[in-house]
Amino acid sequence: MDKKNKMDKINVLLVEDEQTLAMIVKDTLEEQDFIIHTARDGEEGLRTFFDLHPDVLVADVMMPRIDGFEMVRRIRQTDKTTPVLFLTARSAINDVVEGFELGANDYLKKPFGMQELIVRIKALMGKAFISPEEFGCTKKVFEIGKYDFSSTTQLLTYEGIEQELSYRESEILKRLCENRNQVVHTQDILLELWGDDSFFNSRSLHVFITKLRHKLAKDESIRIINIRGIGYKLIIN
Repeated sequence: MDKKNKMDKINVLLVEDEQTLAMIVKDTLEEQDFIIHTARDGEEGLRTFFDLHPDVLVADVMMPRIDGFEMVRRIRQTDKTTPVLFLTARSAINDVVEGFELGANDYLKKPFGMQELIVRIKALMGKAFISPEEFGCTKKVFEIGKYDFSSTTQLLTYEGIEQELSYRESEILKRLCENRNQVVHTQDILLELWGDDSFFNSRSLHVFITKLRHKLAKDESIRIINIRGIGYKLIIN
């Protein structure tokens, strides 16, 4: 493999204690040109993460030694930006909310289709697949009150201080900015960014909206309001 081709591939760390599933995922994704490293539990996953510095972390929640939540909690103490996708058979809303609050970027319920997993990983790496030509053409900076937001670099800036948004945070905020003072329909966001408009994904979207409100909280003139049963609206007084 030449260096250029290797650099183009997505480097994934999969932390999964079900070894049969781990091998199926590894074999399938390697056939799709991913580079896959595996770990059997949260403790090994933690060590491997800091050794490898992968592009994406895919982790089960329920694992021996250290569970997925605790592993990501420790990772996020020093690494705020590497995308994290949780795999779990647990579907309780509280688990979903806890995962996102810890810094997860996405959630996939077991059992899942391999194609869906591939789409989710590629979506998390969306920023990495922008060519220099596209960057020049599509770069767009929105003024949101006292904030500047670049939908291309996924950076939200307030008084010179930058914070990097996740792929989905950035895509949601871009849609709100493009339709300022107008309702952006929940169903449209879910179909475009999640692939379906299930109740589970609707709850996930609400968590992302809450995170965006916190990140925009330094300017009290900015509000993201919920139009019940319809969608969300960005208002700047």
